[in-house]
Amino acid sequence: MDWRVRFVDYPEQWRRQRDELLPLIEGTLAAGDLMLRHQLSDFEKNLAEFNTSRRAVGVSNCTDGLRLLAHALDIGPGDEVVTVAHTFVATVSPFVLRGATPVFTDIGPDHLMDVEDLERKVTERTKVIIPVHLNGRTVDMLQVNRIALDAGATVLEDAAQALGATLDGQNAGTFGLASTYSFYPAKLLGAFGDGGAVLTDDEPLADRLLKLRDHGRVAKAEMDGWGYNCRLDNLQAAVLDWRLERLPKWIARRRELARRYDERLRDLPELDLPVGPNDDGRRYDVFQNYPVTTDARDRLAEHLRADGVETLISWPIPMHQQKGLDLQHWSLPRTEELCRRVLSLPLHPELDYDQVDIVADSIRRFFGAS
Repeated sequence: MDWRVRFVDYPEQWRRQRDELLPLIEGTLAAGDLMLRHQLSDFEKNLAEFNTSRRAVGVSNCTDGLRLLAHALDIGPGDEVVTVAHTFVATVSPFVLRGATPVFTDIGPDHLMDVEDLERKVTERTKVIIPVHLNGRTVDMLQVNRIALDAGATVLEDAAQALGATLDGQNAGTFGLASTYSFYPAKLLGAFGDGGAVLTDDEPLADRLLKLRDHGRVAKAEMDGWGYNCRLDNLQAAVLDWRLERLPKWIARRRELARRYDERLRDLPELDLPVGPNDDGRRYDVFQNYPVTTDARDRLAEHLRADGVETLISWPIPMHQQKGLDLQHWSLPRTEELCRRVLSLPLHPELDYDQVDIVADSIRRFFGAS
């Protein structure tokens, strides 16, 4: 389809970045720097500094980052892992595949983990708590950490959508033992394909993850145990390092665009908007997405599509209602309601104000507003 406004505009992104990225890509390939070379270690160093973490370990994707953590922490049968069902299945699957039992909390008005429900769901079997910083907004980590400390549980942050976000001046992903990040192309910091990282202040854990991501090797021909093959390749690392330097500017642009949506849509009573970029003094949200909610979600999505506006529903079926996962015994009313009502509008650094106005004007026509 010939979109007037794309949800993520990859062609425009490439047009803007091509002239600087092509020499970088060519230089990396010409040097033969394909795996575990300086581009990866440079990116890991810079990523850790950006997020005020001591260590970063580049991996093939965010899911593998969680898989390595599940292995390193020896998660297995009898352990409970508490998180939300309003997230992609990858938040939970690495732990379930090691035999752990998923436990789900409901969500609050900001689409994030309800910490009061978390307190009710924690038991003596709780081994790990995984808050998900969805849409670029940080969960109330002070409460999560208090609950985890009382329960003797480890906190692992799924920060796949929150690189650069803060709570009370502290970076998302620095509250727990470790955090995981996704560099899927549509993310705040995207690669040309899959990529991910684990960040931590725990030096022994970081060293363990470095071995696990590379078959358990400590030298080219020496193994320290069994491991996996899930390294972040050098070409992606080189691109990500270049983009990381520009990320603060792109985040600022996302916040400007979110403010524009707020100005154009806040008077529509049928539409609930996310917390605005200046409406919560405790948080600096980075707006990975701009999710709106309405009872007319499906009709609105079709109306926007007919107007050439691409949107995204994350997720139409919550994880605990996926029949193939055998989790239907969970009842999460607010999660279920959100999945019936949520719709993410286009928001990315390549978007201009005229395109935001196209989206907003279309929404206003749908609701009969001038």
